Amino acid sequence: MIRVLVADDEDLVRVALASLLSLELDLEVVALAADGESAVAGALARRPDVAVVDLLMPGPDGFAVAAELARVLPACAVVVLTGQGTAPHPHRALASGAKGLLPKGTPAGALADVIRRVHAGGRYVDPAIAANALLPRPCPLTPQELEVLRQAEYDTPVAEIARRMGLAGGTVRNYLSAAVAKLGVADRSDAFATAHDNGWL
Repeated sequence: MIRVLVADDEDLVRVALASLLSLELDLEVVALAADGESAVAGALARRPDVAVVDLLMPGPDGFAVAAELARVLPACAVVVLTGQGTAPHPHRALASGAKGLLPKGTPAGALADVIRRVHAGGRYVDPAIAANALLPRPCPLTPQELEVLRQAEYDTPVAEIARRMGLAGGTVRNYLSAAVAKLGVADRSDAFATAHDNGWL
């Protein structure tokens, strides 16, 4: 029997998904969670074999949950579900420690098959998400923002970037803040990684 945790902040989705998975003879839903923090706590308490987590949850998102479980409960494989319009690059998902990446609308039977696959040690990325990742993503950054990001690699201090580029420190900080905001990431390191992964640098 494969023990499964289901984490989603929408009550209806979480309960429906758990009910559908419970119909599979070899799956047992042992825990439910409504946010990232309770997903990790529930996994540590119930020790599931597979955690199915929504990408966009309150608190730590699905990738952060995958990374934390890879650290504290490596025997638990994580499958991340993405909503419409939120499909990330598969490299980011797999780098976080997730073993599966699927759209939220995936039929329960197909999700059950992926749960079995990752429990057996495999990985799975939905073909449509993988195909979209091959398409070039338009760069939302200006040439100046890209150049500042390029200079910011290796956590180069703002003062050093300003000196190299002949800019004021405040201007460099503004460019970095704009890049972070446009890319929807946490900090300049994530902004650099996103720009690099998309081939903009």
